[in-house]
Amino acid sequence: MKKSIAFAILWALSLASMAADTAPAPGPATATWLGQTRQAIEAKNYDLAIQVLNQSDEKASADWHNLMGYSMRKKTPPDLPAAEKHYKMALDKDPKHRGALEYYGELMLMKNDLPGAQALLQRLEKACFFGCEELRDLKKSVADFKAKK
Repeated sequence: MKKSIAFAILWALSLASMAADTAPAPGPATATWLGQTRQAIEAKNYDLAIQVLNQSDEKASADWHNLMGYSMRKKTPPDLPAAEKHYKMALDKDPKHRGALEYYGELMLMKNDLPGAQALLQRLEKACFFGCEELRDLKKSVADFKAKK
C-alpha cells in the first residue's frame, strides 16, 4: 500500500514536471532566438524581441507565440489584439502553457475583463497542480485588480 502511494506521488510529480517543461527542443537555432528574445525582453526592448521572434524558424511553437504575445502586450503602445491572438495560438498548441495562461489573464485585466482573467486563473490552477510562480503572479494581479475597483 505504501509503495503504491509513493509511486502515485512520484508519477504525479513527473507529470507536473513534464507539463512545466514547455521549452522548445534544444538546439543551436532555438538557443539563439530564445536567448536573444529573453535578453531583449529583460532589457524591456520589446520591438527588438518582436524582430528576433519574426526572424526565427520556431513560429509553430507555443513558446514562440507566448513570447510574441508578451512582447506585443508590453511594447509601447501595446497591441492587445495581436497579443491576444498569440496567447490563443500558444494555448491551442499547449492548453496548459503556464506562461500563456498567466499573461493572457493579465491581458484580460488590462481589458477590464475580470471574469476572463478568473477563467484563465482556474485553468492555471489545474495546470499548476502543486502551485507555481505563474499561478501566484496571476492571483496577485487579480487581487490587485479587485482592490482597485
